[in-house]
Amino acid sequence: MRAISGLWRWRRNPLCRATDLTEAWVALAALLLILLAAPVAGSLVGGAAEDALQRSVRAQHEARHLVTATVVRKLDRSPLDADPETSSGRDLRTRVLADWTAPDGTPHQGPVLAGLKDPQQGDEFRIWTDRHGRMVARPLDSATASTHAVLAGFGAALATGGLVEAGRRLIVWRMVRRRYARWDQAWDKAGPDWGRTGAGS
Repeated sequence: MRAISGLWRWRRNPLCRATDLTEAWVALAALLLILLAAPVAGSLVGGAAEDALQRSVRAQHEARHLVTATVVRKLDRSPLDADPETSSGRDLRTRVLADWTAPDGTPHQGPVLAGLKDPQQGDEFRIWTDRHGRMVARPLDSATASTHAVLAGFGAALATGGLVEAGRRLIVWRMVRRRYARWDQAWDKAGPDWGRTGAGS
């Protein structure tokens, strides 16, 4: 908006200084850069992030396996979750001792969080493991990866626009400082008697 409001400086005006015209050109260049460079930067970063994240999704789906675990017995609540008043969505999962077989055929047993409301011995549920049976997090899904890529592209576009605007402000700030310095020099040349009657001014 500052760029649009600076367009008045292009009108013919005897009071218009060269720096006013330069400011208007800088504002126009910044506006064009924001309109052109920011979307391009966002698109490039978003595309690169999408490719990298989709490769990660494929790698995780190849390395992680969904196996069936069987409840051996229910375990006590974790000491970190001792307060029953602090219930949240994660409290829908219960700690149990479970048995499962890894994709490579080795048997495993250990404490896991089961998505069962009231787990009983023999109940089955699904967990994610690596090929050796070690528990791992759920792999990233394609839709979530795409969402992250879009957010990365949007952030890159905003950052590009912010950098262009910061550059414009820096240029204008330097121009104003130079203008003030020239005014100070002009006042110094006029001397302390400027404007006094009979001082020859």
